[in-house]
Amino acid sequence: MAKLSTFTDGLVKENIVLRLMIGLCPVLAVSTTATDAFGMGIAATFVLVCSNICISAVRKLTPDQIRIPIFIIIISTFVTLTDYFMNAYAPTLHKSLGLFIPLIVVNCIILARAEAFAYKNDLFSSILDGLGTGLGFIGAIGLMGLVREILGNGSVFGYKLAAGLFSPAIIMILPPGGFIAMAFIMAALNHFTRKEAC
Repeated sequence: MAKLSTFTDGLVKENIVLRLMIGLCPVLAVSTTATDAFGMGIAATFVLVCSNICISAVRKLTPDQIRIPIFIIIISTFVTLTDYFMNAYAPTLHKSLGLFIPLIVVNCIILARAEAFAYKNDLFSSILDGLGTGLGFIGAIGLMGLVREILGNGSVFGYKLAAGLFSPAIIMILPPGGFIAMAFIMAALNHFTRKEAC
């Protein structure tokens, strides 16, 4: 029986990026703008939910010895659909994300949820897990994108903020900026969740 915690745990308590620190490569690489960050988050969530559904549906028919290749075939099918759809309907975003779209196939977030959850649980629970984990991923990468774009570009979703409000720090849209933003976001999350626990 599916529990609501299957969905809610992935949002904050067991956030795949901010708590478990899994899948940091795309988070750090494509979060230089909010548009790219949310685009990657939505693409990965679509693949995660769809692959969870398929893997859970065929789990009793899947031989244990070849489960990982089967997972990769299922995941790569949805990644290919996402890649083509994005290329057709959001070519600018597709070009901006580049190689990171096909790399969703080997994203450890997708494989981890397939192995740890979808392969062992019923269909409805797997959908809830995929949605919760995916929304947690969108929240984490989206927040990173917003912070880095505001501080590094002085814009939000490409729209410039009021001139003279502050001087953008270019380092925030460079690789070190990803680590800096991640550190402060994780510190803030830890601070507020510790307060709630007390």
